[in-house]
Amino acid sequence: MITTVVGAGSWGTALAMHLARVGHDVHLCARDPALAARMCQARENADYLPELRLPDNVHPTDDIAAAVASASMIVWAVPSHGTRDMLRPSAHAVRTGTVIVSATKGLERVTWTRMSQVLGEELPAGCPIVVLSGPSFAHEVARELPTAMVAAATDAAASARVLKDLRGKRFRLYATDDVVGVEIGGAYKNVIAIAAGVVEGLGLGHNALAGLVTRGLAEMTRLAVAMGGRHETLAGLSGLGDLVLTCTGAASRNHHLGVELGQGRALAEILAGMRMVAEGVNTAEGILALGAAAGVELPIAEQMASVLTGRTHPMAATEALMLRPQKHERH
Repeated sequence: MITTVVGAGSWGTALAMHLARVGHDVHLCARDPALAARMCQARENADYLPELRLPDNVHPTDDIAAAVASASMIVWAVPSHGTRDMLRPSAHAVRTGTVIVSATKGLERVTWTRMSQVLGEELPAGCPIVVLSGPSFAHEVARELPTAMVAAATDAAASARVLKDLRGKRFRLYATDDVVGVEIGGAYKNVIAIAAGVVEGLGLGHNALAGLVTRGLAEMTRLAVAMGGRHETLAGLSGLGDLVLTCTGAASRNHHLGVELGQGRALAEILAGMRMVAEGVNTAEGILALGAAAGVELPIAEQMASVLTGRTHPMAATEALMLRPQKHERH
């Protein structure tokens, strides 16, 4: 079975390694020809997952159109801000009926469109899209540490195929048809993770962190439900599970960025020192736009957007949240 993974960052590479281990013949597509050549020669992705050997049935390439044309399943692992531009030149080569697995968390800038919607707009008709989300650090998947995720699709047959074809002894999937809930959870949790990092960077303690994560989950749930998602989805792996991992895990790029902000570093300086994308930076404004359209109040996202744009100091944002009018916990 030929499977193509588009996106040779840490997450795309980890998924390619997993797919190869469970029996797929994998094309791993990099936009940068030099990166593809280095991976072919060294048999590792030293830029993103150093010292981890690529299985023999992972074939790095920069010829995306050829790779997607030969695939019966395509895993899309390109950051949200680059998804449409990277997809357009090769979308015509995708065969009708090819299952598309969206492994990108985030929203498209300006349009604030969910990733499954972007893929659906650009790909040929008849390509079912399955959203893969949940608590999953790339380096742990690459090292075969146990991971549980969710596959979300309205096409039951496509969802069943993804569950079957990605299953492994250290990789477990659960199915859902709540695509909206899964994608909103996957995008929103990165904003809350930045806030969690700010709490740590300011030295505000575990009480504050626990309160933030809990109220962050409430915000995520309100928005997802207002957009057509379900409460129980946000209480599951793609909501609470991913939120806990991203807010507490040392490997979380969004959490790291928040810590640096809390310690007084400027956003531009932090981003200049990061090789990989912190999706929450691009997502905060979009979450607020979706909330405004749905008529949902999102105070944590509002304060984080203000911090990220430099309008508010992190400590002032924290105090603003604490001094909001008190209300019933269900609201």
